[in-house]
Amino acid sequence: MQRLHRDQAFKLPIRIMQVGQGNFLRAFFDWQIDILNERCGLDAGIVIVRPTTRSSAPLLDTQDGVYTTLIRGLDEQGRAAKEYRKIRCVQRELHLLSMYDDYLALAREPLLRFVVCNTTEAGIAVNHCDAYNDRPPLSFPAKLTRWLHERFRHIKGATNKGVVLLPCELIENNGFELKSAIAHYTRLWGLESEFQTWLDQACTFCSTLVDRIVTGYPSDEISAIEQELGYRDNFLVAAEYYHLFVIEGPAWLGKELKLENSALHVQLVNDVKPYKQRKVGILNGGHTCLVPVALLAGLRTVGEAMNDAEINRFLVNALDDEIIPALPQDPEELKCFAADVLRRFRNPYIKHRLESIALNSWSKFATRVMPQLLTYQAAQKSAPPHLTLALAATVHLYRGNVIPLADDSANLLWFNSAWSRQQERQESWGELARECLANQALWKQDLSLVPGLVEALAGTLEIIATKGIRAALQSLSDARGFKKGALA
Repeated sequence: MQRLHRDQAFKLPIRIMQVGQGNFLRAFFDWQIDILNERCGLDAGIVIVRPTTRSSAPLLDTQDGVYTTLIRGLDEQGRAAKEYRKIRCVQRELHLLSMYDDYLALAREPLLRFVVCNTTEAGIAVNHCDAYNDRPPLSFPAKLTRWLHERFRHIKGATNKGVVLLPCELIENNGFELKSAIAHYTRLWGLESEFQTWLDQACTFCSTLVDRIVTGYPSDEISAIEQELGYRDNFLVAAEYYHLFVIEGPAWLGKELKLENSALHVQLVNDVKPYKQRKVGILNGGHTCLVPVALLAGLRTVGEAMNDAEINRFLVNALDDEIIPALPQDPEELKCFAADVLRRFRNPYIKHRLESIALNSWSKFATRVMPQLLTYQAAQKSAPPHLTLALAATVHLYRGNVIPLADDSANLLWFNSAWSRQQERQESWGELARECLANQALWKQDLSLVPGLVEALAGTLEIIATKGIRAALQSLSDARGFKKGALA
């Protein structure tokens, strides 16, 4: 079978440096740039920089930078659909350990305008040991500071030769955090004040929100896919249809990226926070509510859970009745977003294991669900029954007899002790509920003081323990009565 390679006539000027070679950026950012090149004439080539010196996997150069994306899922009518695309915008991949001089030479590319990165949530971190002359420095911000300083010196501080930085790490205010990390190394290395001025005046640091489920290389299907394509692609990457790229940046950025008429879901906004809140509340919060309930019911994947009528109804009602009313954005927009989320959860091509999503469930509940639970309680003067059930299911999940638990060691130790006392009948369900809600190390406040919450949680804990999760779900349906939700 033939290998994938580049048509040598298809070369693009280098306009983008991408730090991070992972599946996500290749199926999200590079995919969008390839479409912008084709539809809108962006004419942008990308050089990928592999930031870690530990990776020994082959470079994308072994395929001349060309690879295939497989985008598949449910369309707007709920029908299964898929499409292949050869991505040609990547011109080269550099490995920092052996190609550091080439990395610095990129700073001297006259047309290079954008820097995009995704170095995981831990990537935008600083230290006090990286030195200017390290080849390369250890931390990503140190590597980037060295590159930016190389560019500053080459263009002699010209303000029309700055760059736009688009960090895609999943942290709050990622643009601000990246700029602050670079300022740290500017001070640590004693770089000239004119460099900091150039960063402030000529460079644009944008906070972003990225959203697409990327499942990576479909190893269990690759033989059939290669037969369908007619070639071998060791870098093929699969992802869902849905994508959203929210950029907190100036309006002129849309013209530079030629976004008009692209039909891509790229939004330039003044404040990315509402979009982040929507995603965390509905997508991440929906996952966090679904996972413990489905695991207690003996299910293993998100798809199985969504095909279970009772659990599907639980999630739909939780979103419709309790999560969406607690969020500050326009309810109709939130319902449209939630409908997209439910369609994504039902994607038959994604085998998303519940056990994988359950990692750090306790802290995830604190950030993704508890804010909506408390908002609902304050407005309605009662605990939201679906979110309370999700909380009770999470507590039961931490008995440790359903799946192997992975969480902060302090959380695991606390639950082990609490459940040991309860099982020895030294505590009632009310006492267990009170202790959980009073855990200020997790909640940053004493939630046992919230009116009615201890009693609601205790009652749900007891139902799950004595009758099972199905009985708890049925009691919700009985109490709610028949009401066709907007998302159903």
